[in-house]
Amino acid sequence: MNVKTKLSDCLRPLMLGALFLSTAASAAVQSIDKVVAIVDNDVVMQSQLDQRVHEVQQTIAKRGSAVPPASVLQQQVLERLIVENLQLQIGDRSGIRITDEELNQAVGTIAQRNNMSVEQFRAALTRDGLSYDEAREQIRREMVISRVRQRRVAERIQVSEQEVKNFLASDLGKMQLSEEFHLANILIPTPESANSDAIQNAAKQADAIYQQLKQGADFGQLAIAKSASETALEGGDMGWRKAAQLPPPFDRLLSSMPVGDVTQPMRTPGGFIILKILAKRGGETQMRDEVHVRHILVKPSPIRDEAKTRALADSLYSRIQAGEDFGELAKSYSEDPGSALNGGDLNWIDPSALVPEFREVMAKTPQGQLSKPFQTQYGWHVLEVLGRRATDSTTQAREQQAMTVLRNRKYDEELQTWLRQIRDEAYVEIKLPGADQAAQ
Repeated sequence: MNVKTKLSDCLRPLMLGALFLSTAASAAVQSIDKVVAIVDNDVVMQSQLDQRVHEVQQTIAKRGSAVPPASVLQQQVLERLIVENLQLQIGDRSGIRITDEELNQAVGTIAQRNNMSVEQFRAALTRDGLSYDEAREQIRREMVISRVRQRRVAERIQVSEQEVKNFLASDLGKMQLSEEFHLANILIPTPESANSDAIQNAAKQADAIYQQLKQGADFGQLAIAKSASETALEGGDMGWRKAAQLPPPFDRLLSSMPVGDVTQPMRTPGGFIILKILAKRGGETQMRDEVHVRHILVKPSPIRDEAKTRALADSLYSRIQAGEDFGELAKSYSEDPGSALNGGDLNWIDPSALVPEFREVMAKTPQGQLSKPFQTQYGWHVLEVLGRRATDSTTQAREQQAMTVLRNRKYDEELQTWLRQIRDEAYVEIKLPGADQAAQ
């Protein structure tokens, strides 16, 4: 695998959409540059468009797909550049700045994921004809866009405790914990105020694409040529998604579909969408052992030396063995502030969260029995194992996972709405030859 392929793998999770697989030096740049779009207080130049089109063609070629002509890509690429430009302008007005230290750290992360030092990474870029300075600038732009989205989109997403509980109790929540899909999509948009004729036209277009797909047409090529999704230029590739991150009815539909299949066009708030399952993974239950345990802890002190502390632990052990109540003795004698008032009860606990000495004694103590006194760095303990179980996660971990899924689902929906909003509200004048003029 050459460096370009490694870069595509490493940049995808770090950046939001950077196409970083081409040689800027080899991009065709006209001798006399010109404006192809006016975007609020900035412009998109022909050289930017040509370079990005070349990058997209390089990316498509590396996937082994047929490369469409530049004329097919120009409209999609120009729209991507316009939306990126708007976000960068918002970042500039908001005072978002990426320091050299932050940028260096991001570059270092990419190099590390390629198993290289920064200098080796830079040399590899040079060998592959990539400009290190332009690569840094692309990373900087993507970091600005990411922070803009965090401020404008992520911060206004709220997930309530009740939503989390409802999700965990739902069939969909249970399904989300078991399976994950690598998806690609094609979106045929409908305006927010679309009339019935516009909706019918979009539905017919989506159905025509679906019929082409069923007859063997290349999904990625159709996404590039026809889709209005933000991932169109990547062949519609959405990456890996949990079922719960998808809007109904896709959340329930995909589990029953084989890899490689495509869904029929479905109406969503943004238009008609077709999904293709590129791969599946997961579904295995992740089990881990938990132990329900209680203990009594006594510590040496200025008025009680090590020998007397050990003697007290031995005495408590004998009293429990003779029939005295463990919980009551723990309330009276235990010096563990986190469990003494609960009769020494640590509840269900992951053994990996405990110090090795405690963990080892607990593992050797049969359920329902008492351990002999033993020492850890905290003092002398007596423990009793109340139960053992295997579980896929703790309640807290499940709730956190549900919170993340619900936030991601809301984020995806809110992001698309916000991107459409800033595009609709912006002054944009297209000057690309052969394109319709659009201005607000």
